[in-house]
Amino acid sequence: MAALFLKKLTLQTVKTENYCIRRCLGKYILQGPAPTQQPPRPSCLIHAKAFSTEDTQDEMTKKKKNETAFSSVGRKINERIIHVLDEQGNDLGHMHRANVIRLMAERDLRLVKRDASAEPPQYQLLTGAQIHQERLRLREAERAAPKPGPTLTKELTFSSNIGQHDLDTKSKQIQQWIEKKYKVQITVKKGKSADEPEDKMEEMCNRIVQTMSGIATFSSRPQPIRGGKAVMCVLRPLSKKEEAAWKAAPDTPRRDALNGGDGKDGASGVLPQ
Repeated sequence: MAALFLKKLTLQTVKTENYCIRRCLGKYILQGPAPTQQPPRPSCLIHAKAFSTEDTQDEMTKKKKNETAFSSVGRKINERIIHVLDEQGNDLGHMHRANVIRLMAERDLRLVKRDASAEPPQYQLLTGAQIHQERLRLREAERAAPKPGPTLTKELTFSSNIGQHDLDTKSKQIQQWIEKKYKVQITVKKGKSADEPEDKMEEMCNRIVQTMSGIATFSSRPQPIRGGKAVMCVLRPLSKKEEAAWKAAPDTPRRDALNGGDGKDGASGVLPQ
């Protein structure tokens, strides 16, 4: 009986010890380490756009394009007093922007900026159809304007015994290239005929230039190549100064106006001054 009582007492003591251990250390064993908290983000920090030269250039290009575009400014007139022209081009003088807006509403007109550098700036009242026609005109003028860049060179080779019909066809092709502001390199090969004159190849180059009076001249005069078996020359369009000089002296023979030069690349023909 005493042994049974002692055994129960021992079991009770063990249970009490286990309960006390779980109660004191259980939350640290089961939960593990506490998660670290992120420091609060300062409220003064804001998102800043990264600096880029390309972005700045794109914005400037877009702004410049919008400024040069021919379009209605609507009712957003920044200046108080502006110089106004009506749809017929008549000068309405200086007007307050409130009066201009009232006139736009009465006549159903749009306002476009003509000269922003004037003082005060110059505006014009136009109809929607007039604005459309002006846009088309500016677009055509932009397409017709020569594109900046290096001058391209076209090449053409033929024999000195070429027929007259074929020579006329090639001359027309050369003229089309010249009108498009190309340089044209011409190579004339010596024919197989034994009794062919020595200067026939050079004479053919001169004849081609003579057919392009007022539009072309030698950039490089005819020079023998390939041991004298061919002659090469380069034609170029006339500059604006040379065209003006040629038009100012219409009685000058075409040969004198177009075939002069010192034979160096880039040298212009001797034109009347």
